[in-house]
Amino acid sequence: MTTPSYPPKPSPGDRIAVLSPGAGLPELFPVPYELGLERLRKEFGLEPVEYPTTRRMGATPQDRADDIHAAFSDPTVKAVIASIGGDDQITVLPLLDRELIRANPKPFFGTSDNTNLLAFLYNTGIVGYHGATVMVQLGRPVAMDALTADSLRAALFTSGEYELRPVERWNDVDRDWADPATFEAEPETRPATGWTWRNADRVVEGRGWGGNLEILSWLLMADREISHDLSVYDGGVLFLETSEELPSGTEVYRILRNMGERGLLQRFSALLMARAKTWSFERPNSPEEGARYAAEQREAVLRALEAYAPDTLAVFDVDFGHTDPQIVLPYGGTIRVDGPAQRITVTY
Repeated sequence: MTTPSYPPKPSPGDRIAVLSPGAGLPELFPVPYELGLERLRKEFGLEPVEYPTTRRMGATPQDRADDIHAAFSDPTVKAVIASIGGDDQITVLPLLDRELIRANPKPFFGTSDNTNLLAFLYNTGIVGYHGATVMVQLGRPVAMDALTADSLRAALFTSGEYELRPVERWNDVDRDWADPATFEAEPETRPATGWTWRNADRVVEGRGWGGNLEILSWLLMADREISHDLSVYDGGVLFLETSEELPSGTEVYRILRNMGERGLLQRFSALLMARAKTWSFERPNSPEEGARYAAEQREAVLRALEAYAPDTLAVFDVDFGHTDPQIVLPYGGTIRVDGPAQRITVTY
């Protein structure tokens, strides 16, 4: 497999493709989408370019693949960002022209279901960026979170090191995008706990790989974009986050157990586990219930590590998942985890 390399970065004034490789939710919820586009223009100086399926729910996998090809092959488009995630992007992967995309490398930004395309880019030899979608992070009511915006700006326009820091406040309670009142006030936040370290007696540096845990489990089941040569992951930094579907601790353990049985989990030198999202419209947990859910998830991860990767350096509650703020991680790029200093540095 080709070692992923960083694609050329855009500059303010450039065009950026806005795609919906998963779900065309801008059709159903135009307010956060339009707000995100406005911020791309005014706060980042980029010109969004839409495609036929960007605002279309139910677009076929082939139509979405066509839009991905059009965005990557257009020499005037300098980066690509997802509108939001979804749940069936895996059906688009077999339709992608790997050689076309390899010949036209561009920074791609997305999370959640976009783990599919990020894993595809990793295997194509292109560093992607796990973080920032138009509707969620850029379309945040009233203002983007300052830390999210700083991270996204650095990832978009710079190529140096960027140090992650524990956040002081966070939020995971969603509000109804169909209610105009949602956009009249910033989301309420609550105090955050710092990172929790395990085996923090060494310094690890490697290429980042991972993403949404549920999506990775689907890729494993479908035998897509997970290398059969597991040595390509040796020494890498695994990063994992869970979605608003709130998988149980048992499910999280089983996925990690199966990764361990395959021989995958133990290949990585470090694990970054995102702060768990603990609230959803289907399960509106109280703070106390949410804390119990997060504790159960952590125990599940620790149980799997003890069984399959007991020596792995791990950091919990890093803010790159389905919570707010959200930090961008380079997918296939360099991540440095310094246990003794308790520092995490990424290279954008």
